[in-house]
Amino acid sequence: MLKIWGRTNSINVQKVMWVVDELGIPHQRIDAGMQYGLVDEPWFRQMNPNGRIPTIDDDGFILWESNAIVRYLANKHHGLIPSDAASFASADRWMEWSTTTMAPLMTPLFWGHIRTKPENRDSKALEAYRLQMEQVMQILNDNLAMRNYVAGNDLSIGDIAVGCYAHRWYALPMEHRDHPNIAAWYARLSQRPAFKTHVMPPLS
Repeated sequence: MLKIWGRTNSINVQKVMWVVDELGIPHQRIDAGMQYGLVDEPWFRQMNPNGRIPTIDDDGFILWESNAIVRYLANKHHGLIPSDAASFASADRWMEWSTTTMAPLMTPLFWGHIRTKPENRDSKALEAYRLQMEQVMQILNDNLAMRNYVAGNDLSIGDIAVGCYAHRWYALPMEHRDHPNIAAWYARLSQRPAFKTHVMPPLS
């Protein structure tokens, strides 16, 4: 059986858990990281020398890095992967975009608003990140003008990665401009039970 090490409030673990639930993959999740520890244990470092989550063991095949895990599980279980090469490349591009463009802004926004005490927050830095994130979200909004999901009209691995960050963007207690195409897409995601279960719990 697939084993997944990682805590449920990690955005990278949420990506994997959304895929696992979406595709109905039998699995066992084990709390790890932050307050749960384990990641510095020698046996864990043998699996993942970075000491990070998520890490999976799929009947002896060890894999880490959340986007790689998402691609692997989607390929193995024949879901969330566009059938033609161009559409797959588009979905894959949005996965990479979430890492290179969304994450560098969303990570400090999340930590600043959720995991930093109010008296220790850098409000000027948070506002600068928020304004940059609005420019990023406009790119996503423009992309969704002609399609239901980021890479076409079907849910794909691209939506898994981008959707997790989009939820955090919506959930953070800060000003948000109106992006109607994102709002419609997010509403579609929010109707999916796996998204509700693994991505939408309160931020912590």
